[in-house]
Amino acid sequence: MIRFEPRQNLSPALAIAAPVAAGFVALALAAIPLAFAGAPIVEAYRLMVEGAFGSLFAFSETLTRTTPLILTGLAAAVAFRARLWNIGAEGQLYAGALAAVAVGSGLIDGPPIVMIPLVLLAGALAGALLMLGPTLLKLKFGADEVVTTLLLNFVMLLFVQMMLEGPLQDPMSLGWPQSAPIIDSAMLPPLLGRMRVHSGLLIGLVAAVAVAIMMRRTVWGAEIRAVGENAPAARYAGIPVTATMVRVALISGGLAGLAGVGEVAGLKGYLTSDLSPGFGYAGIVVAMLAGLSPLGVVAAALFIASVFVGADSMSRGLGVSSYLADLIVALSLLCVLIGGFITRFHIRWAGRAARTVRP
Repeated sequence: MIRFEPRQNLSPALAIAAPVAAGFVALALAAIPLAFAGAPIVEAYRLMVEGAFGSLFAFSETLTRTTPLILTGLAAAVAFRARLWNIGAEGQLYAGALAAVAVGSGLIDGPPIVMIPLVLLAGALAGALLMLGPTLLKLKFGADEVVTTLLLNFVMLLFVQMMLEGPLQDPMSLGWPQSAPIIDSAMLPPLLGRMRVHSGLLIGLVAAVAVAIMMRRTVWGAEIRAVGENAPAARYAGIPVTATMVRVALISGGLAGLAGVGEVAGLKGYLTSDLSPGFGYAGIVVAMLAGLSPLGVVAAALFIASVFVGADSMSRGLGVSSYLADLIVALSLLCVLIGGFITRFHIRWAGRAARTVRP
């Protein structure tokens, strides 16, 4: 008979090893469909690594893909730590991008020292406000934030499409649904010449450090952890649960909004309805793979980004589907969930107790 016993103390080594092992197990499991596709497994993974890290250009593309994943991963990690299930980072990303374009495409003109902070603030505020609505519905009426945030993703995307075919459409786009370009003074500066990686990566890294300090070294972080562990007990202890949840919602939505700002003001320069290939949803996997650790989010985002970028290279080299990257990400999440269960519980094997027969 199998018995599960909660672990009293989780060692830091085990907490780090579990998600790392989950990533390797996911790669091993992905070898099965690769073999069925007729691809040489060793060569496939060699091309994947080479495509993600084999040159300066490849590495810069991986970092470019990592940037929004850090911010959406942080958005999910902060919210999940307080048991506020934010599934709407995708919509919040688009809200941030839309606000950045509305402010930065000529509405206000000024030097970079004014325009860049203004665009970042507008995007963060838009994402924060989009997350605030579902949170207030949860606190006041008990609405399930999983449903409301998820549905808002589709509402926000439809709203973006409406704006791109209406007030924000670029008159020079010949009818194509895209926004007017962001002016040069509002664009985030690149980090490497002739590469797409931009200073949004630095914003993501600074945000990860700031969130880590907040969660571990401040009263706000202690309140967030307490609410996440046991909200009724936290309320009984005098912690303002409602204010804490609102604060978490604003931080989470703001981080996702910054991801949208980075994509339009650092990468594309304008907004289209296909801006994100699912960064908001992938951010959930990043947060879970990191064990909700803000600094772990950076490593998890780099891993997920390398899988996506490397899978494209492998697809071109071997003729296999690039959708293998989605499979690896899904397997990573599954393995993380299983690994998290194993790290929280001891698995004991107990034989049946022998019966005592009395005369």
